Parts: sequence; C-alpha cells; structure tokens
Amino acid sequence: MANPWIAWPAGADPGELSRSISAAHDEFLASGSADGAVRAVVAQSWQRCLRDGIDPERALAPLHLSGAALAAARRAHPLARVMPVIRRLLVDDATDAGLLVAVSDAAGRLLWVEGDPQLRARAEGMHFAAGANWSEALAGTNAPGTALALDHAVSIFAAEHLSRAVTSWSCSAAPIHDPDTGAILGALDLTGGALVASAQTLSLVRATVAAVESELRLFSVTGHNGLGAPTGVATLLGLGRHSAVLRHQHGETRLSLRHSELLMLLAARPDGLTADDLAIALHERESAPVTVRAEMSRLRPLLGGLRLESRPYRLLDPLRTDADLVRDHLLGADLPRAVEVYKGPLLPQSQAPGVARLRVSLHAELRAALIGSADPDALLRFADTDHGRFDHEIWVAAARALSSGSPRRDEVIAHLRLIDRELRG
Repeated sequence: MANPWIAWPAGADPGELSRSISAAHDEFLASGSADGAVRAVVAQSWQRCLRDGIDPERALAPLHLSGAALAAARRAHPLARVMPVIRRLLVDDATDAGLLVAVSDAAGRLLWVEGDPQLRARAEGMHFAAGANWSEALAGTNAPGTALALDHAVSIFAAEHLSRAVTSWSCSAAPIHDPDTGAILGALDLTGGALVASAQTLSLVRATVAAVESELRLFSVTGHNGLGAPTGVATLLGLGRHSAVLRHQHGETRLSLRHSELLMLLAARPDGLTADDLAIALHERESAPVTVRAEMSRLRPLLGGLRLESRPYRLLDPLRTDADLVRDHLLGADLPRAVEVYKGPLLPQSQAPGVARLRVSLHAELRAALIGSADPDALLRFADTDHGRFDHEIWVAAARALSSGSPRRDEVIAHLRLIDRELRG
C-alpha cells in the first residue's frame, strides 16, 4: 500500500505525475471536487484552505515579521539553540544540492530560511522568506503548513500546492516537538525541485527532526536548559517532575519527594523557616517538629556543598529554581521563554500545602499572562501539553489569537468542542 504522506512514490514518473496532478488541480478549482489522482491528505487540505478563504490564484504568504521583530522571535524561540545541528545535518548539504531549508514556529511563521543563495532569491518572489507565515490558512496547502496542521511529516509535490504561485516547487516537512511536554515547537522543511517530494527526502527530514529533538532532550538532561544561573550557583528543577533534581558543583542529586518539598520550600523562603513552619507546610498528620528535624538531617548530606543553617532552617548559599526562572521571564515580558522553561506544574505529586500554594500560584501567573497575550506560538506550545490540553480558557485564547489564520485553527476549534462536550458530560 502506498504511503499516503509521500507525494512521489517509488517508480513513479515525475513528468506524468506532474501532469496528472495539474489536471486534477484545474478540475478542483473549476468544480470544487478532487478526483482520484489527488491524495486524500492533499484533497482535504485544499478543502480546508478554501473554507479559510484562500484564493488559489492570488494567495501569497503574508510577511508577519521583519527586522528587529524577526530577530527577537529567533532569539526567544527554543529552536534557536539547535540551529547548529540543523545546519550541520541538513543545510550544508542542501546548499550544495541547490535546495532550501526552512524552520518555522508553531504558528507557521518561517524564522530561518537558509540554503542555495540563487534559489533563496527566487523563492522570495513567492514570499518564501524568513518572517513570512506559511500556515495553511494563510498560504494554502504546503509542506510546513500542512505538517503543522496535521502534526505529521508530509511531502507536497508541484500542483499539490493550492496556490498557483507555488506549483513549480516541491517540499517535505515534519513537525518538531518539545521532548519533555510534547508541544509542537515548529516545523522543519526542505524545499526545491521534484526530488524533494520523494520518500528518501522525507526520511532525511524526519531523521534530522529526530536528531533535533534528541539535542533538545540533551539540553534538558544536562542542565543546558537556559536556567541562567551564574557559574557555581546550584539549581533545583521541580517543574513537571515527580521529584526534584538538585544540580550543584559536584554533579546532580535526584531527591526523594519529601526532600524535594523541603528544599523547594526553603528556596522560596530565603529568610528561613522554623521546624514548626515546615511541619505546617508539609501537613503530615503525624508530623511534628522532631520529624521535620530528622528529615532535614537526612537532607543535609545530599545538598552538594550547599550550607544549611538550623535556627531557623535557611540556605546560606544561593539556590536557583526553574520556577524562579519562569517568573523572571514573566517579569521581563518574555512569554515564549517562560513557556519553554515551564515543563509542567511544580512537583505535581506533592500534597504538601506549602508546595501546593507555590504550584497553584506559578501556574496561575503563567496562565494569566498567556490568556492576556496575543502570542499564538506561546499559546499553542502551552495548549499542546498535558497541563494545557483541557484548559478551556487557554484554548479559547489560542482560537482568538489564531483568528487571522493558522495551520492549527481547525484543530483548535475542534478541540474546544471536545472540551465543551467533556465539561457538559
């Protein structure tokens, strides 16, 4: 059975395939229906684009970012840190082969377009350039936009593009996900001639995406995750984790849930907490100050050199938490970075009242900032996670932010209906 995501199956004649699809494209524009020569994934995309008001004769991707705004969007995006990997694995060879490599954000805006200089100049004529929005709803059927709309790798060949201005090009693209949360970060695309729509090219794109996601995972695991702590300052990671990880000058220590709670509470109160304060914050029925003191004694040798005072319990050395960084980014109005760092609610398994207050407060602050924003990329990256998937207000805000066109618009509206049904049920 032919792979429905590949435009150019093995053994097919590209000239004959191009003529067949061109005829089907003309017939679709005349009658509104696609014949059997068109893959279902393409025909469905054509129908979505027409419902979104795309004019196939005039549609060009709008330019949404330029100059300082484009530079800021690049700096803030988590894929900026893996661009060296993309350049090493794909861009260098693509340039030699006369092809283009594009990287978009989750809303379809191209942040980087690199490769053959002559082809880049030609592509700019159809607005295939950094800063342009190639979502389906704004540019018609195309590989990066359709990959984002369907959350699946796909190739688009010649006249499978709905817009006439793009039918001489072919492309293969795949979505890139945050390895921790599963959120769509953007899409990786390879654009050029007919060969770009082959199975081999789509496999190359998918392999590069796998390498990119592995690199992102490595950043998270090794601590190169943007925590921004000065050299030598210990960091405590508790967002989205069952128990916290303490990174210190001697390495890292995975803490038990109880020790995670204690250290997170101390990090939030640099002025210190008494044993009574901690007992109340932990809310163990059997808890008494003596129990807390016993746990603190067990915690002390796990601190990797951090000094701990006892009366009250107080850290004498600075400790940076990932929750601190989320708040720093919110204060700096850097919402994309805040969403990137926020891997989930703080110590979600903890039932300690003091930790629950920290968890609820941070989550509410981030949600409020997102709901009040018009940043479709940040909203989508939050909505795509376990902690955002059934957050009705977040999805409403995403729908509002995407009203001018997005590859995710139909999905967002359909998901809102699902949430509504769940709430009614």
